Amino acid sequence: MEIKFEYTRKRSDFGRPCNFSDLPAEVTVDIPPDPSLAEDFIPQDPVDFALQHAPVMALHEVNTERVQATSRGVNHVEGGWPKHVDPKNAELTSRYREEVERDEVYTRTIQHLGTLMEHCIRQNNAIDIYEEYFADDEEEEGIEEPPSAKTITAFSASEVNVSIRGCWVVLGGRSSKRIGFSERDPSPVRRTATHLSWHPDAGKELAVAYCSLEFQDKRRDISFDSFIWDMAPYKPLLTLMLSSPVVTLEYNPKDWHHLLGGCYNGQIVYWDTRKGGLPMEATPVELSHRDPVYGALWLPSRTGTECFSASTDGQVLWWDIRKLSQPSERLVLDITREDQLKNALGAISLDFSLSMPTKFLVGTEQGSIINCNRDAKTPPEKIANVFNGHIGAVYAVARSPFNPKVFLSVGDWTARIWSEENLDSSSIMETKCHVPYLLDGCWSPVKPAVFFTVRSDGTLDVWDFLFHQKEPSLSLKMSNDPLLSLRPQDNGRIVGCGTKQGTINILEISSGLYTLRKNEKSLTSTMFEREARREKVLQDKQRELQVRAQLLAKAKKEEPEDPQEVFKQARKEFFNVIKAEQQRRGETVSLFSESQEEEEAA
Repeated sequence: MEIKFEYTRKRSDFGRPCNFSDLPAEVTVDIPPDPSLAEDFIPQDPVDFALQHAPVMALHEVNTERVQATSRGVNHVEGGWPKHVDPKNAELTSRYREEVERDEVYTRTIQHLGTLMEHCIRQNNAIDIYEEYFADDEEEEGIEEPPSAKTITAFSASEVNVSIRGCWVVLGGRSSKRIGFSERDPSPVRRTATHLSWHPDAGKELAVAYCSLEFQDKRRDISFDSFIWDMAPYKPLLTLMLSSPVVTLEYNPKDWHHLLGGCYNGQIVYWDTRKGGLPMEATPVELSHRDPVYGALWLPSRTGTECFSASTDGQVLWWDIRKLSQPSERLVLDITREDQLKNALGAISLDFSLSMPTKFLVGTEQGSIINCNRDAKTPPEKIANVFNGHIGAVYAVARSPFNPKVFLSVGDWTARIWSEENLDSSSIMETKCHVPYLLDGCWSPVKPAVFFTVRSDGTLDVWDFLFHQKEPSLSLKMSNDPLLSLRPQDNGRIVGCGTKQGTINILEISSGLYTLRKNEKSLTSTMFEREARREKVLQDKQRELQVRAQLLAKAKKEEPEDPQEVFKQARKEFFNVIKAEQQRRGETVSLFSESQEEEEAA
């Protein structure tokens, strides 16, 4: 290091050096007491002073004057007419209008106002103040979502056996975050969560129907109660008490306090959540369904009190909660159109869409999907079409919220997409065949090509047919128990799943699976239309081949054949097959050469 400046000073300039050493204590000054000074002191009484280390608080009460509220109303009637003109008289009012319009002042005023109005309109059309300049950039940024996996938290509440688990799970470049909670049935005897229904007001509550679907379940102490869960503290908000378990629950979209339920014994009940957990009214057993009610939905009516239900007894019944003493209408699901209950197919799923208020879909135990029209005149005409494609029961059927003529069905090992325009053909699209059963499914309420399915191995699949049609975009192992119920919120971001043991898993999916992209609706509609046309062409080709085969078979029947010739032809074909197999294996064919020469000579 280079030295820039140097300072010097003499040692004597620092002062005398200090030398320290250890010495014993010594008395420097000793002043003895002087008794003569005691008379100058004045004795005082002892003084006590207390100090509290806290602010001194004061309590004050104020009683404000009560505000006197009054109700007032305004009755607006047509005014501005002269006294001699009666506004209720159409002839007088039209005559007065004609007189005013002929006035020159009126014409000049209209022309002046018209010029000002035209100038304002031109200003508004010049610049779009609501234009989004960076909408495309934000959309592209949202697509690029890096794969990630992250555990959020975990906790449990012993009083209702609530536990929270969280993680990020990624498949195919898309992530999903498990948030919230894993609710279990508070009952000591575990029951299946058969149906979920979110509260229409932003999903702040979740109604869960708990029921054991095992035939002749004889477990003791089994509860018949279902619950409404509060999403904030994750605890039961209301207990729905019944004499029979509830298989399905549904909130009224028009009156949020009304909750509709279908029971295991076939009854239809409804609750008013403002009045507690006891049902307001129930249908009589003798006029209700004979089997469990697997579907109960509200209808869009003026009063908001109409609903309908379907059961495995083969009936669809319409009700009005103002009068549940008997059904207002009845339909037998007899596809032979003979209106016979003995021929009816058992309904195990039901769907209704507001976009088609007179039509509804019924999934049956036999694998058929029945498209019904309530406005038909006779009961046989109400069964419009029947779609066959599933081998087992159709556990879920749902119309697309964006394409009403397209609907989804879930059954056996596949989920299928159908089009009402292809009446005689099979499904236009379908998923691959899974090893476990598919037990429920539904569309995404915000994305037209996204739908959800749940499997018996506890896996939730999220499909996006615009990107992947052979594999799901996201697969999540939610539980070791089978998943039997599924329902997303209206925002498409939160999804609820119910297991066979009564556990409710709440899932938050990534933004790419609930954010609507540009032109996604048109692309999805185009895809469904293309697949429908392709399926129709294939169906026409198959019919043509069947007709041709029938004509050939008919022509062969008309031409008599010689039995001896048929026998010789069959024998020749048999030896040709054996010879070809021996040549393939490299063996000799001498064994059959003589017999073949004899056949040719004959």
